[in-house]
Amino acid sequence: MDKYNILVVEDDKDIRDGIEKYLYNQGYNVVLAADGEQGLKAIEDNEIHLAIVDIMMPKMDGITMVMNLRQTHDFPVIMLSAKSEDIDKITGLNIGADDYVTKPFTPMELMARVNSQLRRYTKYRSAASADGAGRSYTVGGLEVNEDTVEVLVDGEPVKLTPMEFKILLLLIKNPGRVYSAEEIYERVWNERAINTDTIMVHIRNIREKIEIDPKNPKYLKVVWGVGYKIEKA
Repeated sequence: MDKYNILVVEDDKDIRDGIEKYLYNQGYNVVLAADGEQGLKAIEDNEIHLAIVDIMMPKMDGITMVMNLRQTHDFPVIMLSAKSEDIDKITGLNIGADDYVTKPFTPMELMARVNSQLRRYTKYRSAASADGAGRSYTVGGLEVNEDTVEVLVDGEPVKLTPMEFKILLLLIKNPGRVYSAEEIYERVWNERAINTDTIMVHIRNIREKIEIDPKNPKYLKVVWGVGYKIEKA
């Protein structure tokens, strides 16, 4: 792939233009939109590889936009917000965002997040297109195929985001082993864990998708005060 196409959805023109400049200087193609409606239209008209989406926007906010795009697209989404409240972060991650940056942010911070998400997504897509049955890990009725990037529960396919898949794969490769939130973060994100709140949200999302009763999970268990594990069959 010669260049990645990055969608920037931000109603503040100065911020939007500033992000465009930094992305362009990093060698990316940039598509701009001023609200969620324009953002969804841009996704229809362009092949997008990553989206940077502001939360608070007129016409259609970022949360609504991401909920809509997640119905058909799995590319990474980084959300922007002027607020630092945890509720915004949790809401954004619950509806399918992969990362979160609070304004004001430095260009270097945002570029590092963009580069990191694209590296992981490229690996994820490469694995998804691999031929053959691939390496498969099974616990009870839960099956995770590392090479085809497929998850089955009792034979039925389950759609996970790239980050959810990587977390589940880490846990199912070592059933019964307890991983702390910090260890999951460092192994999946490949960087030092500073804030692991995202892990709790991703775990909850995975449970909603793979468990018949998420409040009484069969597979993905919490070991209180320690971490998380996939229960042995």
